[in-house]
Amino acid sequence: MTHPDNIETRVSALETQVRDLTERMRHCEQDAAAARVLAGGADRDVAEVRREIREFREQNTRVLNAMREDLTDIRQQMNNGFAKIDQQFADIDRGFIEIRGRLDATAAGQQHIVGMLTQLISQQNCE
Repeated sequence: MTHPDNIETRVSALETQVRDLTERMRHCEQDAAAARVLAGGADRDVAEVRREIREFREQNTRVLNAMREDLTDIRQQMNNGFAKIDQQFADIDRGFIEIRGRLDATAAGQQHIVGMLTQLISQQNCE
C-alpha cells in the first residue's frame, strides 16, 4: 500500500501540474484570441486591397476609354483637315494649270506677233 505522506506529495504535485496546465491553457486561449484578431485584421486588409485594386482597374478603364474617344476625335479632325488640305492643293493645281494654259496662249500670241513683225521687217528690207 501507499503511505499517506506519499499521497499528499502526489496530490500536491498533481495540483501544481493542473495549475500549470490551466495557466498554459489560459495563455493558449489568449494566443488564439490574438490570432483571431490578427486574422480578422488581415481579412480586412485583404478586402481593402481588393477594393482598391478594383477601383484602380475601374478608373484605369475609364481613363483608357476617354483616351480612346479623344484619339478617335483627333483622328477624325486630322482626316478632315487633311481632306481640306488635299482639296486646297487640288484647287492650287487647277489654278497652276489654268495659268500655264494662259501663259502658253500668251506665248503663242507673242510668237505670232514676232512672226508678223519678222515678216514686216523682211518686206521693208526688200523694198
